[in-house]
Amino acid sequence: MAKPVIAITGPERGAFGPRFLVALAVRFYGGVPLQLRPSQHPQSVSFDGVVVTGGHDVDPVLYAAEPEVHPKYDPERDKLEMAVIKQALQQRKPLLGICRGAQLLNVSRGGNLHQQLKEHRYKTSHRWTVLPLKTLCLEEGNSLLAKLLHCQRCKINSLHNQAINQVGDGLKVVARDLDQLVQAIEDPSYPYLLGVQWHPEFLLFMRRQRHLFKALVAAARQQQAGGSE
Repeated sequence: MAKPVIAITGPERGAFGPRFLVALAVRFYGGVPLQLRPSQHPQSVSFDGVVVTGGHDVDPVLYAAEPEVHPKYDPERDKLEMAVIKQALQQRKPLLGICRGAQLLNVSRGGNLHQQLKEHRYKTSHRWTVLPLKTLCLEEGNSLLAKLLHCQRCKINSLHNQAINQVGDGLKVVARDLDQLVQAIEDPSYPYLLGVQWHPEFLLFMRRQRHLFKALVAAARQQQAGGSE
């Protein structure tokens, strides 16, 4: 059987570090990374799973809200990644959304976002850091994330301006931070449909963080095998 192909979305240019690290994790666990950019049409390529990576803030037009801040948006990337998410959901392909990827997954299901987080920070710093200095608190229950991380509390990094507010249809909050801001969502009806607000690709030295990619590739391999029967 051919190795499962994992599409990795991102901007047209740049983001070399995150793309490289996600691809490294995918290769390590037996997948084939496929870099997708806004100039490509997702239906023109074949893939068995998806990682929607982090980056620019999500344009609030996607969830029918007025902009509260004026960061640099990337509408072409939004268009690509919303199409990839839609395609993955229709075909029930495994999907991992990282940071803005988790936010887009939520928006694709009808949810919305906090556009700025400073006013929601009481116990945690708004400082960005790639180091695991923030505390992740898993919700009680038998979630996919809990099975992968094997912890009730653990350390994560934080590189985001926005966060999930109202949760989209069929999605469940499975982790928050100390300020009760949503840090992870998943769909319990899927074998693997997970969005995380932190950046596990920068934490590959931590085994529990690598489990997110290992399980994604395994789910893609299983879905690939099912589709070939």
